[in-house]
Amino acid sequence: MVGGVCARRLARRSRSALIAALTVLLVQTLIVWNFSSFDSGEDGQGDGASNVREKRDNKAAGSDYLRHGGQRQRRQHLQPPGRGTSLRHIQQPDGYYSHRPKEKSRVDSNNENSVPKDFENIDNSNFGARSQPHRQTVGATSRRQQREHLQEKVYDQQHVWRDNTPNLGRGSNEVLPLIHQPLSLANISGVAAGGLRHHASQQAPSQHRHQHPHKKQLTAVPLEVTYDQPPKCEISGKEAISALSRTKSKECRQQIAEVYCRHKEGQLMPDKVTRYCPLEGKANANVQWDEDPAEIFPSNPVRIVFVLVVHGRASRQFQRLLKTIYHTSHYYYVHVDQRSNYLHRQIKSLAAQYPNVRVTPWRMATIWGGASLLTMYLRSMADLLSMRDWSWDFFINLSAADYPIRTNNQLVAFLSKYRDMNFIKSHGRDNARFIRKQGLDRLFYECDTHMWRLGDRKIPEGISVDGGSDWFLLNRMFVEYVINSKDDLVTNMKRFYAYTLLPAESFFHTVLENSAHCENMVDNNLRITNWNRKLGCKCQYKHIVDWCGCSPNDFKPVDFHRFQQTVRPTFFARKFEASVNQEIVNHLDAYLFGPFPTGTPGLNSYWENAYDEPDGVASLSDTQLTYYHSFARLGLARAAASLQGNPMDHSCRYFPMGHPVSVHLYFQSDQFQGYLVRHHATNLATSKLETMETWLAPKKNFKLTTPPKSTFSRLQFAEVGTDWDAKERLFRNFGGLMGPMDETVGMQKWTKGPNVTVTVVWIDPTNVIAATYDILIDASAEFTHYRPPLNQPLRPGVWSVRILHHWSPVAEMRFLIAPLAYNKHQPIRQDDSLKLHNGPAKNSYMEQSFLGLNPVLNIPISPGSVEQAKRNAALTGPELEHWADSLVGELWEAADICAVGLTACPVIQACPKNPWSSLSPDPKSQLGPPRADGRIR
Repeated sequence: MVGGVCARRLARRSRSALIAALTVLLVQTLIVWNFSSFDSGEDGQGDGASNVREKRDNKAAGSDYLRHGGQRQRRQHLQPPGRGTSLRHIQQPDGYYSHRPKEKSRVDSNNENSVPKDFENIDNSNFGARSQPHRQTVGATSRRQQREHLQEKVYDQQHVWRDNTPNLGRGSNEVLPLIHQPLSLANISGVAAGGLRHHASQQAPSQHRHQHPHKKQLTAVPLEVTYDQPPKCEISGKEAISALSRTKSKECRQQIAEVYCRHKEGQLMPDKVTRYCPLEGKANANVQWDEDPAEIFPSNPVRIVFVLVVHGRASRQFQRLLKTIYHTSHYYYVHVDQRSNYLHRQIKSLAAQYPNVRVTPWRMATIWGGASLLTMYLRSMADLLSMRDWSWDFFINLSAADYPIRTNNQLVAFLSKYRDMNFIKSHGRDNARFIRKQGLDRLFYECDTHMWRLGDRKIPEGISVDGGSDWFLLNRMFVEYVINSKDDLVTNMKRFYAYTLLPAESFFHTVLENSAHCENMVDNNLRITNWNRKLGCKCQYKHIVDWCGCSPNDFKPVDFHRFQQTVRPTFFARKFEASVNQEIVNHLDAYLFGPFPTGTPGLNSYWENAYDEPDGVASLSDTQLTYYHSFARLGLARAAASLQGNPMDHSCRYFPMGHPVSVHLYFQSDQFQGYLVRHHATNLATSKLETMETWLAPKKNFKLTTPPKSTFSRLQFAEVGTDWDAKERLFRNFGGLMGPMDETVGMQKWTKGPNVTVTVVWIDPTNVIAATYDILIDASAEFTHYRPPLNQPLRPGVWSVRILHHWSPVAEMRFLIAPLAYNKHQPIRQDDSLKLHNGPAKNSYMEQSFLGLNPVLNIPISPGSVEQAKRNAALTGPELEHWADSLVGELWEAADICAVGLTACPVIQACPKNPWSSLSPDPKSQLGPPRADGRIR
């Protein structure tokens, strides 16, 4: 009896030991697989950006080391001073701290493909299944706890592995964590279709950098990849498997499978292509730069067709560009991205005024690095060749972010002298290195507005593949050859580049250098581009491309000398964004055409549309819709308060009607001034519908609290928002319109000075300390930003962020999390309101509590405010709107209101008479009829 019991116990222990051993073996296998699953790849940076050879990072989500912008950073454990516990974590710097040598900066650099040496460690090899972060819920099931316990073991093993890795030093501007978080494990799914067996790879590094390592991530992988028709081959390539696991539509999966199988069977790519160039090596015709300020005009001037490729909502910036390059002798063909309907409406209306301006009758959704961009160019060229009434000599492509730095007459004189040449910028002479960096030896396919990487491929024999900038000037003879030729070179290059990343950066170069037109190539695209690799190489395109990309930075006034000092022929520069800096454009305008007359209205103002009624409210988020309605009501309240005296006078009292008509961003002297909301309202005195425009200006919400005698003086400004642009170092969500489900980012701006450590404390509207962390600021830091891993929903109300130095107050700022009056664009119901407005479960924004810090920071705990917050969370209808308006009114002010048409209110002016209104005159971007000399500007 006793022996039987012992035997059973021994059997159970043996089974447990066997299961544990198998589990450890599985975990170790997964770790090894994660570290070795993909070969190292190449970084392709488009928009003329450099394309950098990858080096495998050997890092998993939740690892101890992060590499950012070429800098290795390490998380360490540290106990903070005082009674409280402070979460310390890596601060994301803006890329100024490379351990690699700085590249030489040249004032006159047209090479848009120089290699950023501090960017060679970005890993492109792992593109696993797209995952949605799952936040830890209170009362987790035992199964989840067991899984997390297993993950912690994986993390500890990896931690030991990292600690034994040499040459990994601690970086600057980091925040140091107190608590280990487990490594996320990918699910493994077996797929029967096509014999496919795959495992979801680790999270892409670009995604990982934006995920807080303390936040648990569970990778979601489809249990089965389905097709309309089974693949014709077994899909075994890891990159193809990864792409199939991440695609959203069945159509895209079907196309990827077909492309992969055709490539596997050797039916997709040409093996050999004929070269027709009689020269050996790379041709480069010399041109002389003889800038003549007298602008001697040729007797037989060339005529240019400008192909303008635009997207977004910056219609006034586009109009200003067109105004500078317009001449009746030239032609303007405009392609507006399929997703930019507002801009398309504006440009179609504008084009109707000029016979030599046309908009493409078709539109494409072109993505960065996508094959669609080359398709768009080839289709535009075919259109232009078929237009018998447009006789042009040169094709020039421009974006709305370009601007001329020479006059049209200077450009025409130069091109007339070299009318047989093609101006295209090449990367240099090391083609093999360029091919690896650009990813030309990889197979890509575009669908679902994403460029998927599917595996390796070979470069065709017989030709020299080249590339560089995708901004060029081509003569008509070469364009006709590219579009109409059926020879082996053009036909096969169109096949090859249909499955190529960044094809517009290489197709025209390769065809030109291997064709009979090769002797007419000039290695200069007549542009100057503002590259700041340390800020511009942030891999910001990984959500649409399985590669790592860079973009140029915007020009600022300090860059103006570069336009005057160039030693090579240059006629255009990029990039410019009026919403970032308009002053530089004003300088260029004055330099080219002379200054606008003194007193010109709107000269230092800029308006950019954010919403237009024909777009429909479905184009807005519920957060935006809530704010815009509140803004309109605050404007009507200002109008009602404008009349003093007779309380029975209702001539300035209004009832809001319908959704907003339009919304504009308003800037003055390159400073954001607020939102301009145009809206309808019924006048209570006349019962007539009127249209108003309200200017909502943000109130000052940041203040320094440092005593005058304090030695700490490095902090300049702090802000909380969303859509942080690390390249231009601003929040693209101007004014910070945030709701309960937004992921907020804290930013600090610093002056140079001694190394310091500061503590940042986030406090919710009920005085719950949501997060606190330390930031190590080195002497040269200018900006720091960090997104704390707060559990959602965030409690609506006015939040505060305190910045402390040695636990003494340095600064405080406030920001608003607005309650949502709309859910899925409909007035919110009470059950949804309770879900979104009650804060996180048990008031727990993070897994660790900071309750002990309340007395240290003198933050009173108020049960009454918590109870009021609970009551507010149940509000709907007018009561909810009243609550929202009271909160919005704390951080926003209705600065003014004007009437779009007739109004019964005697104190409200007409909008065109108010210099802030979007309807006020803006001569710098308004287009009129051409003058006698053919110009508008």
